[in-house]
Amino acid sequence: ECASVSRRKLIFNAMLPAAKVGRWRSLGKLPKGVLDNVEIVNCPSLEEEAKIIALKLRQSIETPGKIAALVTPDRFLARRVSIELDRWNIKINDSAGIPISQTLEGSFLRLACQLIESRFSPISLLSLGKNPLTACSMPQVKFRELTRDLEINFLRGPRPAPGIEGLIDLVKLTRPDLKEFLETIKVISQDFTNTRTVKNVSLAELVRAHIRLAEALATSDTTSGAERLWSSETGEGVANFIKQLIEVADTLNLSDGRSYSSLFDTLLIGQVARTSDGSHPRLYIWGLLEARLQKADLLILGGLNEGTWPPDIKPDPWMSRPMRKEFGLPPLDQRIALTAHDFQQAMCAPEVFITRANKVDGTPTIPSRWLVRLEKLVNGLGDSTIQNSSSEESWLYWQQMLDDPDIDPCPMKPPAPTPPISARPRQLSVTQIETWMRDPYAIYAKYILKLEPLPSIDAPPDAADYGSIIHKILDLFVKKYSRDPVNYTLDNILKIGQEEFSEVLKYPSVWAFWWPRFLRIAEWFINNEKKNRGEIITSHTEVIGKLIIKGKKEPFVIVAKADRIDEKKGGGLMIIDYKTGALPSRLEVLGGFAPQLPLEAAIAESGGFDGISENYVQDLLYWRLKGGNPAGEILAIKDNPKDLAISAKEGLEALVRLFDQKETPYESRPRPDTAPAYSDYEHLARVKEWSSPESK
Repeated sequence: ECASVSRRKLIFNAMLPAAKVGRWRSLGKLPKGVLDNVEIVNCPSLEEEAKIIALKLRQSIETPGKIAALVTPDRFLARRVSIELDRWNIKINDSAGIPISQTLEGSFLRLACQLIESRFSPISLLSLGKNPLTACSMPQVKFRELTRDLEINFLRGPRPAPGIEGLIDLVKLTRPDLKEFLETIKVISQDFTNTRTVKNVSLAELVRAHIRLAEALATSDTTSGAERLWSSETGEGVANFIKQLIEVADTLNLSDGRSYSSLFDTLLIGQVARTSDGSHPRLYIWGLLEARLQKADLLILGGLNEGTWPPDIKPDPWMSRPMRKEFGLPPLDQRIALTAHDFQQAMCAPEVFITRANKVDGTPTIPSRWLVRLEKLVNGLGDSTIQNSSSEESWLYWQQMLDDPDIDPCPMKPPAPTPPISARPRQLSVTQIETWMRDPYAIYAKYILKLEPLPSIDAPPDAADYGSIIHKILDLFVKKYSRDPVNYTLDNILKIGQEEFSEVLKYPSVWAFWWPRFLRIAEWFINNEKKNRGEIITSHTEVIGKLIIKGKKEPFVIVAKADRIDEKKGGGLMIIDYKTGALPSRLEVLGGFAPQLPLEAAIAESGGFDGISENYVQDLLYWRLKGGNPAGEILAIKDNPKDLAISAKEGLEALVRLFDQKETPYESRPRPDTAPAYSDYEHLARVKEWSSPESK
């Protein structure tokens, strides 16, 4: 059954060319019910539009025998609708198929190619290693275990030396099983690697080598790679594409085989694999072309916005409009005429459901000209309207309720675990005492739950690495040359700097920023040492110390590694903390929220530093090593070091007593004003949930 005659007549008049819209004045009043079974829903965004379309499709299958189809030229909208239908375990038949690059097999082929192209970079190796098809002639469980082991222990953090050989060198001394694992991958990849390096190589030979690599990688201990790759429905589609590619590639050569990866990605564009297994027999997604040849009881017209339906017509960079006409080519505007015809035909379906998004990717959209024309005509001919506000509100409400919880949200409370006393740590470093003061939950997660953050994959050097390098250079230089005034020179500190920076100088940011900063820091450091070296007997660097605090049942041990402690000729100690970042304020030091130097003073006062007999602390200093202008600054804590040490020790004793009570929780950020600027455990404590205004 088609639409009523009156509706077809209305649509015909709405789509008249601009020169003929004067006929609208001669049309009579709209017949009653002309727009029955036509709904239009304006959605806030593309997300809501996809959900509403999925809801409408789901509703349609409640009617026995009813056939429903989404008609849209917007492939992104179509994919989102398919995903939304997954919540009901509905697989919809999409006439456009699945892009080969998005199938499991197509993705696997691309990853295999990228692995060789990137010279076995950590990200490409892990991407391929975690693909379900990869097995390398092993049981899949064993292959996954080795891949995870390699990731956790060797691939996280700075990138290793390039190539598979660099990875093998990384593991060969400590992990022979991973060495064997990587050598297996090396043997499998050798054929394709060699083929890529050949000059003027046949494209067909590259494709064959690529497929040999993929099949070898996909082979498991029980099944051949060819069977695992090509036996599925999408695998057959990918295999057909590869077969056609080899047939036409015999006549093509590449001057440089290393360009094959980008060429293969380009050739995949527009290639699709079609599936029918498990699709619902009464639900479809059609493009405009397919919809011309099909019928359905319900047509959902999605993406009715300018630029989508109708499409934008971009100028032809090669031919002007008169030139196209002279050559007998159709005008560019013909595409708009065809989409107008598609809209007119679709509007004649028994039931029509129209959707559009008011915003796409945050950008306001313009309604399709076909909708605007229809609305103007309907409004001008009577009291009817194509907009049904109550229906639209209902659909918007239903899609909102799809993901709303069944219960009212309750305020989220900060975590406050109270582990048993026996599980609580009895030793911390002075730097962790600051964390304990500011964010006890981080101590709980790290030392009681034993959770450590994983470094990023292929991580570039960060500010922490820069600080560590500067600290190590100064430590090595002072230890080696502080008793040798002749060699206590700028040249020698720069030599040490070159050695320590050698691993990271390959990064442009290090060359551009870190190395020039270090040069200025080194010059400032040597000049400062020349001025003050005569007042110093001995300089101790990276010196270990500890302080024992009496606990309720067991002692609590504080350990420290002081950057530098100088023994002065006049007596007394000067404790120095190198800082490449921001300095704590005086209030933070006095309040115990930056306790490192005061606690190191307390350790020194108790004779707790190895190899240092002097226990009188004269100065507490921060050396701020910015590398700017000036390159360095010396900032002294002006308060009496002994008083600071006593205060810090008493505060620590109180903290130990407090956490020796089983009722004391390890709260997350108990004082927001003193919370750390960054924490590795912030997501674990779900800080953003309970600290937001909505949660209170």
